[in-house]
Amino acid sequence: GVRKRLIGFVLPLGYSFNLDGSMIYTTFVALFISQAYDIPLSLQQQFLMLLVLMVSSKGIAGVPRASLVVVAAVLPMFGLPEAGILLILGIDHFLDMGRSATNVLGNTIATAVVAKWEQGLGGPDEALADGLEDEVAAEGLAPAGAAASAVAHGESRAA
Repeated sequence: GVRKRLIGFVLPLGYSFNLDGSMIYTTFVALFISQAYDIPLSLQQQFLMLLVLMVSSKGIAGVPRASLVVVAAVLPMFGLPEAGILLILGIDHFLDMGRSATNVLGNTIATAVVAKWEQGLGGPDEALADGLEDEVAAEGLAPAGAAASAVAHGESRAA
């Protein structure tokens, strides 16, 4: 029910900037490594780590194990051994699935929220009309809006 124009604007931005799952994952991996090596981190260090990983997660590519590169770059900043990544490497494939699902869910929710703000959220009839309008305008068969009014009045596509 979200208009195609809104999806085309919000989703690419989401895949570049809204990587919730990757940010959460990198933070949890860093904290796990600190606990595995019995290196205590103060609350201030944990908060700073969260902020650093929040900013650095914006540069994570959408490829498997890209998050591990970001974690490897951030670990020395907090005095944590980079070798701790080897503890995660064996199960990272399975964690990647959860991370990707969280990213997709976050992008879907962000798209729905922006659609609600911009009154671009409609029922299936409006989505169909929006799709037909884009298709007809792309083919140059009728002025934009003609297909939408045809659908709104219950006329067939051939009409």
